[in-house]
Amino acid sequence: MALPLPPGLTHAEVAFLAEMELVTVVPRQRLESINLLGGKTPPLRPPHRADLPLWFALLLKKQRRANIIPPPWLHPSSLAEIIHHETKVAPESFSDPPPAPSRADPANPGLIARRPAARPQQQLSPPFIPSCTAASPAGYLPYHWQELAEALLAHAGDDVAAAFGGGLAASGEVRGLLRDLVEVRAAKMRSSTADPDGFGGGLMSLRGVGAMELAENRGFVLGVVDGVRKIGASVEAARREEEERGEEEMGSDEEMGF
Repeated sequence: MALPLPPGLTHAEVAFLAEMELVTVVPRQRLESINLLGGKTPPLRPPHRADLPLWFALLLKKQRRANIIPPPWLHPSSLAEIIHHETKVAPESFSDPPPAPSRADPANPGLIARRPAARPQQQLSPPFIPSCTAASPAGYLPYHWQELAEALLAHAGDDVAAAFGGGLAASGEVRGLLRDLVEVRAAKMRSSTADPDGFGGGLMSLRGVGAMELAENRGFVLGVVDGVRKIGASVEAARREEEERGEEEMGSDEEMGF
């Protein structure tokens, strides 16, 4: 009999899903458009930039056919700004995710539409927003920030160092800031479960929490919530027993004429 799978996604599964994020590459060779399940890729013409899925960009990088441009939020100054916001400005919440891109006016593609969208109930989500491309805004962490940063540093560390102009020192600085950011946000996640009464009222908002953070803390948070529920159930059962015992004592007193 197969063992039941744990709830949520594993580290490898989350990293696999993150490979659909779009990143910006600078091709070193010409390559025609390719039909993929997600649609056609743009034709690659050096030295023009192009946005490709992360898995495809890493494949071209391995073959030395393209270089990857790291997103602006991975810059050391951007990571330092996010850490400052997480620790000083808003220590009880997570930084906001990147804003959705503005929609262009269909009548005039060069003009950004100021009127509301025709179907406002539709919300864009990764990988359908350019949150990891060279055009993504700095100072915001996308949904797959941790997985994408690990992949770029592992397989395109030279591109990261070259983009930030510091050589190996810049790559090491990025790794150190990412480590600090992971620890700060992990401490916030743990602190949200420190007060058992918080589960009855309002738990810390998970807005801005990344996919890997959710996957890693899902089991811990669910265990704490389950434990709090069991404690609450036992307290409620004890209270009911005391009420029933009190009613029985009052009934016996009335029968004896007190």
